[in-house]
Amino acid sequence: MKITFLGHATLLLEMNGKTILFDPFISGNELASNIDINSLKVDYIFVTHGHQDHVLDVEAIAKNNPEALLVSNFEVVSWFGEKGVQGHPMNHGGKLTFDFGTAKYVNAVHSSALPDGSNGGNPGGFVIYDDSKCIYIAGDTALTKDMELIPMSCPKLDIAVLPIGDNFTMGYEDATIASDFIACDKIIGCHYDTFPPIILNKEKAVGYFEQKGKQLLLPDIGESITV
Repeated sequence: MKITFLGHATLLLEMNGKTILFDPFISGNELASNIDINSLKVDYIFVTHGHQDHVLDVEAIAKNNPEALLVSNFEVVSWFGEKGVQGHPMNHGGKLTFDFGTAKYVNAVHSSALPDGSNGGNPGGFVIYDDSKCIYIAGDTALTKDMELIPMSCPKLDIAVLPIGDNFTMGYEDATIASDFIACDKIIGCHYDTFPPIILNKEKAVGYFEQKGKQLLLPDIGESITV
């Protein structure tokens, strides 16, 4: 399992010969100017919710990858379906086995509206796993007790991706509590630095995790982590 950070909450997950793109917001992110969306080759596009900073490049990337499948909630899939993007809808608590492994759609506490103001459905996160590896990608969320259900209903997590920028999501302090709830001490931070309200003191955040006996990874944009 290889995870590449593309800025903000955008990730590439390579797993069992397939490439899954999460929450593509690249062309609108000045910090990710080194990433060319036209060069991305993906098999799936997973979207946690409808906000522009998670869906901006879905249509363009889908047109460059016409066989790619969009996976999200019913409202997001339907909205992009009207734009010619093929998709598969999921909803909270449901799981489905794909050719790369299994995806389970889990709860998130946030809001969700699509760029034109259309209903974006309820936000969520994804647990992705096969027989050997498991990753939780939380999407935008507050700290929620629902996270305690993840280790009860999914395989043991090897790593998790949590938002840590505060203001619009939980901050790094709550993310350490979230790591307790999900029983995973190895965390990749996301959703920070892109906008002024979510500028992160990285040294302080990493140190806070260390004080709790946990590891916070903050990869550079374009950097990969192998699990």
